[in-house]
Amino acid sequence: HVQLVESGGGSAQVGGSLRLSCVASGDTISRYCMGWFRQIPDKEREGVAAIESEGVTTYADSVKGRFTISQDIAGNTVYLQMNSLKPEDTGMYYCAADLQTCWVFLPHLWNYWGQGTQVTVS
Repeated sequence: HVQLVESGGGSAQVGGSLRLSCVASGDTISRYCMGWFRQIPDKEREGVAAIESEGVTTYADSVKGRFTISQDIAGNTVYLQMNSLKPEDTGMYYCAADLQTCWVFLPHLWNYWGQGTQVTVS
């Protein structure tokens, strides 16, 4: 099955930008729906964005117009471009993949997860 490794997290100022990357191995992402999720301590994991293999995207209302999910099938990589960052975007960001679901609002349905990358906005 697919393995996922995130990178690109770090600290950013309010209004700044970060670009997260998720490199997949063990399988091609073209078989999966890919998603980004985030979590802060003591809160449930929430969906941020998802992209189907055909390129159809879904976003949480809180990030629409600010974040963009994209994929490089040949490079087996998914990206999350985050602009106009806000303090409430702070959290651990996880990349996920699933063969069946692409419903970003139900994290528990996703089966394959990376280890996460921390984003801090202040």
